[in-house]
Amino acid sequence: MNKSELIDALAEKLAVSKASAGKSIDALVGIITAAVAKGDGVVLVGFGTFKPIKRAARLGKNPNTGEALKIAATTVPKFSAGATFKAAVAGKKANKAGKPAAAKKSAGKSPKPTIRRRPY
Repeated sequence: MNKSELIDALAEKLAVSKASAGKSIDALVGIITAAVAKGDGVVLVGFGTFKPIKRAARLGKNPNTGEALKIAATTVPKFSAGATFKAAVAGKKANKAGKPAAAKKSAGKSPKPTIRRRPY
């Protein structure tokens, strides 16, 4: 899905114009970008977290010549998906609290005990 398809889906879901939906998406992206650029994290519970991560300076390698080169320290954005989002992508159902459902134990016989052998 690209941006125009996202705008169409949002406009249909909220029953608003495409222009209004486009402005909403642009505003949201702008707010998240400004917050992360300022050094703050943005947490959307259930969806994920946007945060800045600092990378230390390091040595790299020029792939053409094999020559070592210095790569400067920098700050990059990072996104970590939330539990509800991960569960939805994996096809698992989430409970009312938004957390993935716990795996159920089978109601059959318990597994055979492990036989421990003495070392010789």
